[in-house]
Amino acid sequence: MDFLHRHIEALVFCSPSPIAVEEIQKCLTEMFETEVPTEHILTAITELQSKYEADDFSFAIEQIAGGYQFLTKPAYQSSISILLKHQSQKRLSTAQLETLSIIAYKQPVTKTEVEQIRGVSCDYSIQKLLEKELITIKGKSDSIGRPILYGTSEKFMEYFGINSISDLPQPKDFTAEENQIGEAKD
Repeated sequence: MDFLHRHIEALVFCSPSPIAVEEIQKCLTEMFETEVPTEHILTAITELQSKYEADDFSFAIEQIAGGYQFLTKPAYQSSISILLKHQSQKRLSTAQLETLSIIAYKQPVTKTEVEQIRGVSCDYSIQKLLEKELITIKGKSDSIGRPILYGTSEKFMEYFGINSISDLPQPKDFTAEENQIGEAKD
């Protein structure tokens, strides 16, 4: 079984984004010219995850965005933060974050609907989010003019470290005190 582990490890390592079990299975089936059972793949992934829990490794195999990916362990957050600070030009602007939030919670949504919520034009933000592949075109609305519908992408889930849209915080998760500015007058 160690042979299977190494192939799965290589697939997870080489994949530029989280790789789903189904994709691993397709690759292994084509390579071995026989069906590799899903339970064998899941067992191997679990054993690999156990292997990488050791302190000898600064990274681990994590389940994220519906697949598996090598990610750095939290203990190394400080050094990674420095690297990310140096790459800060890749960060999202406030306008892009606001636009992305609206799309994430309201998807599928048109540009006009996003602009009505934000109260300003969103052309530039939507263009940048499309370029960064955080949103995708989900189709066209049935309303007049058939405007384009936008939604989040798999890269969005990877970027924010979630497995599905349901993992996003819900409005009920925020208390009124957290959303107030200043002190209340009696």
